[in-house]
Amino acid sequence: MDENMLCTKTHEYVLEKDGKYEVGITDYAINQLGDIVFIELPDTNTEFSKGEVFATIESVKAASEVYMPISGKVIEVNEEIVNNPELLNDETYEEKWFIKIESEADQVELADLLDYSDYREEVE
Repeated sequence: MDENMLCTKTHEYVLEKDGKYEVGITDYAINQLGDIVFIELPDTNTEFSKGEVFATIESVKAASEVYMPISGKVIEVNEEIVNNPELLNDETYEEKWFIKIESEADQVELADLLDYSDYREEVE
């Protein structure tokens, strides 16, 4: 995982790249879920507020909702993991992001996110 990502206490992350943001779940969340067998992601151009459910994941252990770490509009969906959710379980697979968004997130929205090192300390 990228050290520059910001994480939520509910195990989502956001990573700014070239003015856009990648959103997904942390490696810790993936490990806790176990073998992921299904993922449902939103359509492009869908807008979400911070804290809204934007995805559903099913594993052999449980089904989980995934929440938006910041507000934004979906500009790209990772169809590869929709079609092959088991890729999330592959340690070497690097494209684990769920969606890419455009966001006007301000410091207020970002204030309660943890940097990755603080997040790792919290979950260990």
